[in-house]
Amino acid sequence: MDNFACLYVIRGEPYQPGTCINLNLNGTLIGRQSVQLQPDLAFSNPFISRQHFIIRREQDKAVLYDLGSRHGTEINGIRLTPHTPYPLNTFDIIKLAKGMTVLHFSYMFAEQTLELEPFSIARQLENPDQLTVNWEKRECVVEGKRIPMSEKEYLLIRVLHEHENRLVPLEEIKSRVWPERSPGAGGVPDVTLDELNTLIYRVRKKFGKDSFMISAVRGSGYMLETESNSTKAGVPT
Repeated sequence: MDNFACLYVIRGEPYQPGTCINLNLNGTLIGRQSVQLQPDLAFSNPFISRQHFIIRREQDKAVLYDLGSRHGTEINGIRLTPHTPYPLNTFDIIKLAKGMTVLHFSYMFAEQTLELEPFSIARQLENPDQLTVNWEKRECVVEGKRIPMSEKEYLLIRVLHEHENRLVPLEEIKSRVWPERSPGAGGVPDVTLDELNTLIYRVRKKFGKDSFMISAVRGSGYMLETESNSTKAGVPT
């Protein structure tokens, strides 16, 4: 089988998180399953069109075309113009159905189902005013309560926010959050996954499990999912 590129399902019924779809065809159709049509990747969500988008292989590059879907397609938080080519890159995040279906594109193929670690600080805030991040004071205001951020918490939330709606590779997170550490393999700071997972767990527990929407793809990186007004935070200059 030609291991050209793949999609990983972060979430989307009826697939299990981590399901890997090999994009070995010249064109792979993604949409909603129906009696009349069976897309190559078929979801059950009613907000997904029967022919939602297609990924075509064009000169060894994966190119996505939204097929005029009713509710649209987003790549890294940007809504696509229908019938317009969008070349894909590794770590691109594709969202459908108002964010209820999320896919991770990669040219790095996995032979089997990828193990996802859905560190969901994962449900959108019902009231966007519940969370404010004050970067200068290094504190979060959650439901009116001021909660200071430690140095590591601040560095982690900042790097994820700077790349909101994009997967941030582990190497970049380690370099930004632990710059004082001695370099290990490949010049990346020698930080274990246990340390990183513990830090994210601490953020989740300290600020509330619904304050930030963080998804993790084990072995790849982490992503902070945001909506336009869900977090009143500006990236510091």
